This record gives sequence, structure tokens and C-alpha cells, in this order.
Amino acid sequence: MLDQFLSTIADLAKASGVAGFFVDGGWKNIVMILISFLFMYLAIAKGFEPLLLLPISFGMLLTNLPGADMYHSEFWVYQTVGDNDHYIDYGNILQHGGLLDILYMGVKLQIYPPLIFLGIGAMTDFGPLIANPKSFLLGAAAQGGIFFTFLGAALLGMSAAECGSIAIIGGADGPTSIYVSSKLLSNSDSIGVGTIALAAYTYMALVPIIQPPIMRALTTKKERSIVMGQLRPVSKVEKLIFPILVTVVIALMIPSAAPLVGMLMMGNLLKESGVCDRIAKTAQNELMNIITIFLGVTVGATTTAKTIMTLSFAKVIILGVIAFSIGTACGILLGKLMCVLTHGKVNPLIGSAGVSAVPMAARVSQKVGQEEVPTNYLLMHAMGPNVAGVIGSAVAAGVLLSIVAH
Repeated sequence: MLDQFLSTIADLAKASGVAGFFVDGGWKNIVMILISFLFMYLAIAKGFEPLLLLPISFGMLLTNLPGADMYHSEFWVYQTVGDNDHYIDYGNILQHGGLLDILYMGVKLQIYPPLIFLGIGAMTDFGPLIANPKSFLLGAAAQGGIFFTFLGAALLGMSAAECGSIAIIGGADGPTSIYVSSKLLSNSDSIGVGTIALAAYTYMALVPIIQPPIMRALTTKKERSIVMGQLRPVSKVEKLIFPILVTVVIALMIPSAAPLVGMLMMGNLLKESGVCDRIAKTAQNELMNIITIFLGVTVGATTTAKTIMTLSFAKVIILGVIAFSIGTACGILLGKLMCVLTHGKVNPLIGSAGVSAVPMAARVSQKVGQEEVPTNYLLMHAMGPNVAGVIGSAVAAGVLLSIVAH
């Protein structure tokens, strides 16, 4: 009787999650769980992108608990039929997958990021961009870090899919980074979607730390002290035409950017129309919050030890900050050129807001400008390039997908 009891206890111990920490490589799970605790701390105590970093870090915790079986990385390996036909066996996932496997389908099928863009569009005022169309150029220039880093990653011997996934971090747009990487990467690549998402949201949270030194290094005190004139009023008709026009133009020029840009502009049209308040508010709040939870926890679930504790992850972190820094610098340098061409009417600091971190990058431009002239109010001027950066990052995503696909 005692032997049977002890045997039962031993079987229970072997079947427990604790036993998983003592198998070969189990210590890596412990390290990943500790890292998830660190990200939880940064989200809660330091306020680093908490709306997404907290779900991501909890997803990281869940996926690294041995025996939980909520996410199975082996299910997401592409199957091959013939020479070029690659697919994921979603039927197998639906039958045998865990909770996070099922929810992750929304990432892999590119459902969540466009819906996030719908919510962003419903919360965005494109008025400053419409009032000053030159802001489009600053938003476009700030995407320069994406393409420079794409070439740099290629020189390091990375695959085209990895190059595109890392480069898009330079846009400082988490949903876009997830969208591109989920389309390009498979489990056979050395980096994963979770790796890209972690890097992207880390740099978005660090915008107030990374950008100011670059801004001060590339501008003079005189340039930072420029006070810009007031923006012209924008009519309701202009705000209604803008999302429709942008959708048509970009979808025709770069069809692969249509899902992100189209949903972004649809959300904005719902807001500006004035006749869809209930839908617009749902997109801004309930839908946005639900998708944010699903997106965060499932992306976090992909951050297993074998994807994070690698040399490739270090490369992603390094190349990501390079991409973001170059993007910031490109926006500022074009701002300096505009300053010269307009005889000192454009403050180059607003060029740094061309990255897609809305509205944080615009606030950083405002803060650095007020360090020189406390009464200077650059926020609305910086919002033009900032919202242009949202469009620009979506367009850049479309370009990368077109390049890699062909």
C-alpha cells in the first residue's frame, strides 16, 4: 500500500510542471520567466507601453511554464507541398492547439494588426497633416531607417524575411512590425514574431530617451529655438476627403499596404463623418482593447527560450535601435533642409516626430523645443509628421512585403 502511494506521488511529481524545469534545457524556461517578470515591472512600475507590454510579458510567462501546453511552436512550422507551396496546418491547430495557439491564428492570419489600425484611425486627427502637407515628406523621410537597416541586415547574411522583419522596427510602430513579421517569418527562421514585437515596443517606450540626444546632436540652438506660425484651420470637407483619397492612392500604388492603410483610413472616416459615433467609439475603445489583449498575449506566447536566448535576438535588438535612430536622424535632416528652403520658418525638431510612435514622438519634439524657448508650442506642428509617420510605416510595410515576396 505504501509503495503504491509513493509510486502515485512520484508519477504526480513527474507529470507536474515543476519537473519540466529539471529536464535538459529547463533552466532556460526559468530565465525566460524571470525576463517576463522584468517586463511586467517595466510596464507596471515604469509605464513602458503598459497596454501591450503587460499582455506580452504575461504571454511570455504562460508559454514558458512547463506543461501548460497553451502554445505549441511546432504547430507553426510551414508545411511544404511541391516546390513553392508553403502552408500552415490550421486544421491541426484547431483540433489539437492550446488556447494561445487558437488566439495566435489572428496574428498569423493578419487579422489583429489591421483592426488595431482601425482603432488608431478612429482616434487620430489628421488635421495638422492636412493643414501642412509638407509634413508628409517628413513622415516619409523618417522611414529611411527601415530601408537602410534592410540593406544592413542583408549584408550580415540574414534572409530576406528576417531583413524585412527587423527593418520595420525602424518605423517605431508595433502593430506594423507584427503584421510584417507574421507575414514573412516562420518557425524555420532564426527570429520570431515575438522577438520583433518585443524590440519594437521596447524602442517605442524608449522614444523619450533615444530621440533627444540625436535631436540635439543634429540641430543648432538657433534651429531649436525657431517658433513656427499657427496652422490654418482645416474644413470638415477636407477631413472627409482625406481618408478616402489616401486609401485610393496608396492602394493603387502599393496594393500590399491596403489592409493597414485601408483600415486606418476607415477608422478615421468613421470618426470624421459625425454619423457613426457608436461605431467610432467602439473602434476606439471596446474593439481596440479586446484586440490589444489578444495581440499582446499571443505575441508574448511566441517568445520561447529557443527564440529569445539566441545570438539572433541580440542582432535584432542592435539592428532595431540602429533602424530607429537612423529614421529619427533622417526626419531631422530633412527638417533642416526645409528650414533652409523656407528661410527659417520650419523648426527641424518636428522632423524627429516622423516616426510612427503617436503621440509620444510629437511630445518629445515639443519638450526639446521648449528647453530652448519655454513658450514655444511645437506639438501641433509635430503631430503632422507624426500621423504622416503612421501612414508612412504602413506604406513601408507594403513595400517590404512586395520586395520580399518577389
